[in-house]
Amino acid sequence: MKKYLSILIALIVLGIIAALALAYAPFKPSGANEVLPADWKAEAGRGEYVMRAGDCFACHTAKGGEPFAGGRGIESPMGTIWASNITPDKETGIGNWTLEQFRTAMVDGVGGHGQQLYPAMPYENYRFMKEGDIRALFDYLQTEVAPVKNEVQATSLSFPFNMRFGIRAWNWLALSGQADFKPMAGDDQQIRGQYLVEGAGHCAACHSPRTPLMAQNGTTVSDANFLTGGMVDGWNAPALRGKDARVQTWPASEIAAYLGAGRNAHAVANGEMALVVEHSMQYMSDADLNAMAVFLKSMDGQSVQAVSAQVATPGPHSMPPLPADEAGQATAKLLTSASPDMSLGARLYLDNCAACHFVSGKGAAEIFPELQGNAMVLGKDASPLISVILKGASSPATDRRPMHLVMQGYADRLTDDEVAQLASFLRKGWGNQASQVSARDVAKVRQKVQSLAAH
Repeated sequence: MKKYLSILIALIVLGIIAALALAYAPFKPSGANEVLPADWKAEAGRGEYVMRAGDCFACHTAKGGEPFAGGRGIESPMGTIWASNITPDKETGIGNWTLEQFRTAMVDGVGGHGQQLYPAMPYENYRFMKEGDIRALFDYLQTEVAPVKNEVQATSLSFPFNMRFGIRAWNWLALSGQADFKPMAGDDQQIRGQYLVEGAGHCAACHSPRTPLMAQNGTTVSDANFLTGGMVDGWNAPALRGKDARVQTWPASEIAAYLGAGRNAHAVANGEMALVVEHSMQYMSDADLNAMAVFLKSMDGQSVQAVSAQVATPGPHSMPPLPADEAGQATAKLLTSASPDMSLGARLYLDNCAACHFVSGKGAAEIFPELQGNAMVLGKDASPLISVILKGASSPATDRRPMHLVMQGYADRLTDDEVAQLASFLRKGWGNQASQVSARDVAKVRQKVQSLAAH
């Protein structure tokens, strides 16, 4: 017994020593990953373009607040993390930061005052950005953004997540490899798409699963779980890779249209993705949107059809509704019959949904998304689907598609049991195969929706 106690004490002592080493050992920041001339200066507009590609505005701007002045609450499994002020204000922003400090924050997750940043800041992905883009972004924030004095409330998480020195250990496990971009074997377009997806676009932050330590389980194309699906702030981030990736059935031109316009012949962006389109992707060039789409389609060696130079071609064009396919014919026939004997879920669909999404479940291209094979409808967690039924959804207007689309909510119209019946019908109709939804599931989501609306 005394022997085991001695071993336990020794392990505790070793643990304390390791913790102290992590807390006080000198930190060595990553250096620049490319050598630039001493007189290098970013070309006009590059810094703002990098900001859009990195979606900095969305996270660092509070609702109704000044641009980049911080204060937006970002929900995480550990609690609310408050985005910092990144304007050049010298007291509350980054006005006193050096380029080296900014780079260290971007690629190592250590702020200008030496504090460990919470990984709500996607430095796991930004570390793959080239030095030129990081410098261009820094110059933009320092010289083109107005300074705003805004003292953001401190992030206060519960123990042990409030102990920031522990993030050093987390970084040691999560940040694999050097802070540099490793191009795949492909042409210039594929490599450009890879660079944007892995780096500034930080797609893996949402679309890769998480490890038990909440690190991204796949940050580059060489990782098996890269972009195989995740969850963010209560929304399913669907798989973009693998056999369950619905997006892999779309042509590259439709992927590019979805990224740049928030809609295509199959889907309409909602939730967190709608914000990405609104604040980031719609500002990307056609060439970069096509590059991202081609990379996503070809990252595992698939062949890709040529894409048109212009994404989401403007102007009137005919998009007749699609008939039900073989998998969806039985459901379409049931709904067309409008039999009084049909299930409650089917009747609720006819009453509330069929006018837009049609009996075929195919919806209207670029307006009402298809429900057959829809990633949100089929998600393992039905909460996002329930949430949309209760409170509705909104898709932003973009330059490529200026119509603002809104779906009404049904929280005041349908009971918990009725929403459960409707959601279950959607998850089983037209050949869909997903689990049933219970009234208890709906009640939980309704409570959350009401709580968020109250605040």
